[in-house]
Order: sequence, then C-alpha cells, then structure tokens
Amino acid sequence: MNSALTSPAAQVIIAIIPIVGIVIGGVVVFFYLLWRHREISLQIKTGSYRPKQFNLKLFSLLTGLLLTGIGLVLTILFLAVQGFSYPVLGGLIPMTIGISFLVFFKFCPINHKADGED
Repeated sequence: MNSALTSPAAQVIIAIIPIVGIVIGGVVVFFYLLWRHREISLQIKTGSYRPKQFNLKLFSLLTGLLLTGIGLVLTILFLAVQGFSYPVLGGLIPMTIGISFLVFFKFCPINHKADGED
C-alpha cells in the first residue's frame, strides 16, 4: 500500500484495528475464565462438581487423522509446485507427527470409562 495515496487518518485507523481486536479478545477470554471459575466454585459448594476426564486415546486419534491429512496434502502440494526441496518439510513434519499420534492410538493400552459409569 502506498502511503502517499492514503490519508493519515486512514493509516491511524488501520493501525488501531488489530489493537482493538486483541483488547476485545482479551476481555472475552477474561470474562469466560471468570465465569467458568465461579461456575466451578458454586458446583463445589453444592457438591455437584465432577471433573471431566480427558480421553487421551480419542484425542490422539483425532489429532493424528487431522495432522496426517493436512501433512499429506501439503506434501503433495509442495512436491507439485517446487519439487523435492526444503519447503516439502512443511508437509512432511505434520504428516510424521500425525502418523506418530496414530501409532500411539494403536498401541496405547489406556481404556477410559464412559461418563456416568462407575
């Protein structure tokens, strides 16, 4: 963008937009954390709080599938555009991490109970 064609007021407004976005995002995150804290505090006081269990196997499956798919597409794209060169690592690295997650999913012996089971 040529600064001679835009007015100084427009340049100031363009510079302020990201700052305002970051501030509004910070305020939203702050109030979400405050609301969640108060919700959990009230649940603890009433005795109805049950911490959620993190399902590591399901997470590794989902993450592995997503990273493998994205990495495969990026690898094919970079190979087609530039041939075998350093940018191909931009696809090989996420694909390798995704395959590692899938291998972990396959060999992980952890079995979590479903919610509500004792």
